[in-house]
Amino acid sequence: MKFLDQAKVYIRSGDGGAGSVSFRREKFIEFGGPDGGDGGRGGDVWAEAVDGLNTLIDYRYQQHFKAQTGIHGMGRNRTGAKGSDVTLKVPAGTQIFEEDNETLICDLTEVGQRFLIAKGGNGGFGNQHFKTSTNQAPRRANPGLPGEERTIWLRLKLIADAGLVGLPNAGKSTFLATVTAAKPKIADYPFTTLHPGLGVARVDAREFVIADIPGLIEGAHEGIGIGDRFLGHVERTRVLLHLVSAQEEHPGKAYKTVRGELEAYGHGLDEKPEIVALSQVDTLDPDARKKKVAALKRACGRAPILLSAVTREGVEETLRALMSIVQEARAEEAPVEDDERWTK
Repeated sequence: MKFLDQAKVYIRSGDGGAGSVSFRREKFIEFGGPDGGDGGRGGDVWAEAVDGLNTLIDYRYQQHFKAQTGIHGMGRNRTGAKGSDVTLKVPAGTQIFEEDNETLICDLTEVGQRFLIAKGGNGGFGNQHFKTSTNQAPRRANPGLPGEERTIWLRLKLIADAGLVGLPNAGKSTFLATVTAAKPKIADYPFTTLHPGLGVARVDAREFVIADIPGLIEGAHEGIGIGDRFLGHVERTRVLLHLVSAQEEHPGKAYKTVRGELEAYGHGLDEKPEIVALSQVDTLDPDARKKKVAALKRACGRAPILLSAVTREGVEETLRALMSIVQEARAEEAPVEDDERWTK
């Protein structure tokens, strides 16, 4: 399945049904009078975060969603039925934006959250509503109100506790495959990872989710390489694990390159807690290891963790460091405030 994390969708809620003009005419009933029923309300358009989805691929094949029009009112004071609603089912972590792709409408971060995107039009009054002492046989009824129509953008940002960043071939996918049950593609050429991946890591009987995104290169914020498009998937993370390959000739330069791209991207990524690790250290002899560690320490201002996914050196230490920050962040999080358009 192709990974799709952005989609443009047209939605329209249902129009309200028209009111009815009707009069009661029955044998032996001396005073009939108006009995036109009201029209039914048009259907609403909802967005709902559901379990079992991790991509917006469904919206590649259908981009138009229209709720049903309310049923018209009828005689004998019969009110029309409400039009059927339409629900856009999206994975948890989906943000919904206005047509400008900048104005946020809602952010569905938990399975089961629902948000009313477009409200159906109200049904029109039947002629029974217009009866007065001086107008006892009104021959007018209201049409239903039109529904809302708009174009929206759906943008998926994976929900993970920790994010992996680094240059291509820094060992991110290998680390993910080692500490989780995920099976990313691993090869010795740049940009093996083309789409973000998720895995659940377990340490000391506790679990957290790790997100792996395609590697960044210098100029990624300008679209060079795969660009920084997938950086949005680590915006929600609580901590970043920055991997620098021990095979880099200048580890300090490699570190600064990625940090520069994070700062150019913005959105608070450069302010997140960061753990720096020198990966693939099993390929170095002791002398080379000391030199690379010293160079990376000068660049990042602290001693990096020595990591090898092959020999599992430093793996437990890295996971515990990540888990410690994740737990602190979880404890500080406040619940989301409710709004009248939200349901849970």
